[in-house]
Amino acid sequence: MSESPIDPHKRHHAHCLPFGAQLRGAHSSAPRTRFRFWAPSCEAVSVEIEGGAPKASVAMTSTGNGWFEAEVACGAGTLYRYCIDGGLTVPDPASRFQPQDVHGPSEVIDPRAYTWQHTNWHGRPWEETVLYELHVGALGGYGGVMARLPALVDLGVTAIELMPLNDFPGARNWGYDGVLPYAPDSSYGRPDDLKALIDRAHGLGLQVFLDVVYNHFGPDGNYLHQYAKPFFREDTHTPWGPAIDFGRIEVNEFFCDNARYWIDEYRFDGLRLDAVHAIDNDAWLREFSDHVRSHVQHGRHVHLVLENERNTAALLDTHFDAQWNDDAHNTLHVLLTGEHEGYYQAYIDQPIRRLARILGEGFGYQGDPSPIHENRPRGEPSGHLAPTSFVMFLQNHDQVGNRAMGERLRSLCAPDALRAATALLLLSPQIPLLFMDEETGSEQPFFFFTDYTGDLANAVREGRRREFARFSAFSDERRRAQIPDPNDVRTFASSSPSASSSSESDSADRLEWMHFYKSALTVRAKLVTPRLRHAKARGAHVLRAQNGDDANALVASWKLGDGETLSIAVNLSDETVPFVEVPAGKVILETPARVRDAIAKNVLSPFSFVAWLTGDVSHYAFGHDARKVAEPEPHA
Repeated sequence: MSESPIDPHKRHHAHCLPFGAQLRGAHSSAPRTRFRFWAPSCEAVSVEIEGGAPKASVAMTSTGNGWFEAEVACGAGTLYRYCIDGGLTVPDPASRFQPQDVHGPSEVIDPRAYTWQHTNWHGRPWEETVLYELHVGALGGYGGVMARLPALVDLGVTAIELMPLNDFPGARNWGYDGVLPYAPDSSYGRPDDLKALIDRAHGLGLQVFLDVVYNHFGPDGNYLHQYAKPFFREDTHTPWGPAIDFGRIEVNEFFCDNARYWIDEYRFDGLRLDAVHAIDNDAWLREFSDHVRSHVQHGRHVHLVLENERNTAALLDTHFDAQWNDDAHNTLHVLLTGEHEGYYQAYIDQPIRRLARILGEGFGYQGDPSPIHENRPRGEPSGHLAPTSFVMFLQNHDQVGNRAMGERLRSLCAPDALRAATALLLLSPQIPLLFMDEETGSEQPFFFFTDYTGDLANAVREGRRREFARFSAFSDERRRAQIPDPNDVRTFASSSPSASSSSESDSADRLEWMHFYKSALTVRAKLVTPRLRHAKARGAHVLRAQNGDDANALVASWKLGDGETLSIAVNLSDETVPFVEVPAGKVILETPARVRDAIAKNVLSPFSFVAWLTGDVSHYAFGHDARKVAEPEPHA
């Protein structure tokens, strides 16, 4: 059952953890902290108090099944570690904060210390979501992100998605090498600073999502193997080492409580689960979803989104709101750039037909043999799912950061082609996701970056360069040597968006791109989003070129929730395409300007996009100059 309804007067939020450090009597004259630690591989454990109180070593009592407990007279700000079998001292795996990084002591945190301002926030329905993925460190920490929020609202974004925050070694990391899932990294600010960012976002009508990594731990700072070997499976190995054993109740609770912790204590509106195919346990994913949703307060919108290479449509039927649609990205990337190496090999065969399938049915691979999976079947039929079950994107941290030179699409394809594809992204009924600064037409790279030292730094640098040896552009060793060192601080600095453009011409270009995004998102908010609930795809078909072959152009349509029809036509080629059967409705967006003039002559212009909507939309302006459309109202 769900918890009690949201109390708009409740100004302090905490999730009572069944393990870790739980503060008691925080505001009394004699606060105490209960410590609970699972160390089934150890005989004896003590908690070592290092700060906020006189130094002390308190023996923990074994309570069975590998659990150790102690209660100590100490309060918020106390620094502590666990000493296992009288030797190694380790941080708390459920640490709420690590002020001295992953190898340092954990800090007792009072989760009720922060006073929430926007206590009546209940989230937003999923179909209203326009995601904006960002890296907190690259934007200057929580304060830097907070400064950007009003501009994102003005752009038409309704949700920010923070790349993983859990504590990592060093001062910088792109986020997927964390080792302490409960501790937001200290390089971005303190826990209350993160809460202030989320609180401010809610006050502006923005949802806040967090990317969580449950499939592995990073290579530096994970001590679980030292004291909790049963946390991992001995019979299954992954690229990161032994697989996590999600079948164990202690492991299950560790991750389920982590999700509730972020949602309850930090008031995140949703989670994106990274690479769940690496978890390899769909039964656990369903149990996880059931557990989280059963504890969400009545009336609150909380969303769960997957990244899942397996395209398991069954997980989206009832348990998860949506999945990142890698098929959509990969197909569009091939159409825009012509690239064909790596995982793009699976999308070079008739990509426009695959895009038509994606728009009409969701996944591009629905049980078909995949050439990058040894021609094994990949995916499940997805045509029965709502279009909002899929998150579409042209760029994200993976698709940019995993490139050797971190190039964005602006550097890889014609601007008009990118604009047409962007219009498709922003007007399609699938949920759009933007990647940090793409709305400015940015050409700034976004690299993979870390802050390792010694042998690990060398291994990461050289391993990354070897990884690209199979690509033709980097077959030469001298060329591979030019791939930026992930541990060089300049690599991180080069990935951090500038506060302002470097020249007047750059500024004009940025403004033009931002106007385009804002125009399209305004049209989406006013004319598409209110009709998205219960929307269904009606299908898509490829247009023919003059010679009768498939053109890189198509038409797709959707029946919206109010019975009206949204139709789109997109031409991603540099040639004019015959276009006779024009969809019904009024044009609500077009790029470039006056595409409708060409359509009146039964052709679709090169690198163009048009959207039509049936029904009474006469109160709105149409066309390329969509800034005349009424601005979205603030969300209450």
